[in-house]
Amino acid sequence: MASITDLPIEFVGSFPDPRQRLAPILPEIAVLGRSNVGKSTLINAVVGRRIARTSGTPGKTQHLNVFRFPTFYLIDLPGYGYAKLSLSERRRLRALVYDTVVGRTDLAAVMWLLDIRHPPSKDDLAMRDLLAESKRETIVILTKSDKLPQAQRLAAVRARAVDLEVDAEDVVVTSATKGTGLEELGELMLEAVAGESRSRP
Repeated sequence: MASITDLPIEFVGSFPDPRQRLAPILPEIAVLGRSNVGKSTLINAVVGRRIARTSGTPGKTQHLNVFRFPTFYLIDLPGYGYAKLSLSERRRLRALVYDTVVGRTDLAAVMWLLDIRHPPSKDDLAMRDLLAESKRETIVILTKSDKLPQAQRLAAVRARAVDLEVDAEDVVVTSATKGTGLEELGELMLEAVAGESRSRP
């Protein structure tokens, strides 16, 4: 299987409508997480180039930012839980994330990012329940593992797994800075869409 870092990528567009149709029809992977979880940084690290715009200010992604790979689309979703946005804007972004997870017919998998250092927030727990109810294949990813010493890191992985009601072995521990877990994550992404592609007529 080719590495994800070797694949060509094309920016398709930025869309406010969670039901936006994409052509040609291909499997999709959505990336979501809290607004300060390091989503754009991890996307850029795993694909080996700068495609997602990073910023020191959370909440910059406001629409579905779509990137096309040869056999799938990557959909960068707005971060959730950013308190400095207005209530109406937080509701709009929440609806955008919800409708993407629940309503997109070609969604093959969801990459769900959480900061390894912190217990899940109320918004994270709501997302856990949404993902469980939607029955979407979910790749649970812990970011910023380089911020913890190894002993604390191992304990944090176990604690986050309990918090999220998943097996610790199924959690991908990453560091965009150190490169930890990036190859494994890339392989999981390609496996998720390969299975979906084979099932299509």
